[in-house]
Amino acid sequence: MSSIIDKLRADSKSLHSQDRHVLVKDFEVIETIAFPKSGSKITPRNDYRDFQFQAYSPFAFNNFRRHLYGIDASSFLASLCSTPMIEFGNPGKSGSIFYKTKDDHFVCKTVSHKEATFLQKLLAGYWMNLTQNPKTYLPKFYGLYGYSSHMTNVRIVVMNNLLPSNIEIKPTFDLKGSTFERTASALERAKDHPVYKDLDFLEMYP
Repeated sequence: MSSIIDKLRADSKSLHSQDRHVLVKDFEVIETIAFPKSGSKITPRNDYRDFQFQAYSPFAFNNFRRHLYGIDASSFLASLCSTPMIEFGNPGKSGSIFYKTKDDHFVCKTVSHKEATFLQKLLAGYWMNLTQNPKTYLPKFYGLYGYSSHMTNVRIVVMNNLLPSNIEIKPTFDLKGSTFERTASALERAKDHPVYKDLDFLEMYP
């Protein structure tokens, strides 16, 4: 993990030195770093299987973080990599897993290959929207990364965290603006801290 952090930090310094505007081609870039078990000229030996680490549109995302949100590379990496993340215990129907950084700043969500590709295609329009509407309520995407090893492929999107740990939220709802099959199951309702849905909201708060 430390070697990945070092490489990301080096890439961030390189990106900082490139003082230019974001170009359309920047949204299409996927940088891949290979980590063979035996090590290489730029990566150390490790105790894991050979794996690859991908950074999607790194220059564009770095630009988002720096110029739109004032997030520098060092604090971003410190939040993501200095301590283990906290896993949310209730993944949605999609099977995506959510993690929160220990400092409460960011949320990471696993996404499918289709979702990652779709997000990358949207980035140019997303960038224009953000620059024209800096106070938008759209989700703030800070990075998109991938890990692959043999038959395992994991893609993770990094977003802003809107739910601080020091604020107790009861009850909790997963709202999608739809009423089709949007009721918490009996199994969910039996939990100590259930997550309700749209129809539950209408029933509880008519």
